[in-house]
Amino acid sequence: MTTARFDELIHPSTRLTLVATLAAADWAEFAFLKDRLGLSDSALSKQLATLEEAGYVLTERRLDAGRRKVRAQLTSAGRDAFNGHIAALQEIVAGVAPPVVGE
Repeated sequence: MTTARFDELIHPSTRLTLVATLAAADWAEFAFLKDRLGLSDSALSKQLATLEEAGYVLTERRLDAGRRKVRAQLTSAGRDAFNGHIAALQEIVAGVAPPVVGE
């Protein structure tokens, strides 16, 4: 069972999109993430480093056909943080009553 917990680290839209993308994949290539988020190499590297320092993301550097490639994976701690954050957002939204129309 997921415990709702608002997570300031993954809440900014860029990091939330990055974590959501990683949550839907086993591993994701750096180039794919860069295109998906519309970020520069340095901006994506900075976001991945922040998430990696928190233990939410694991990155792997490898050679593929003579080219250096980086890929990233969400860790179990990152997946727990993401699921808890989504649950917290759902609780926030559920606690707001819709406006009454016509009064």
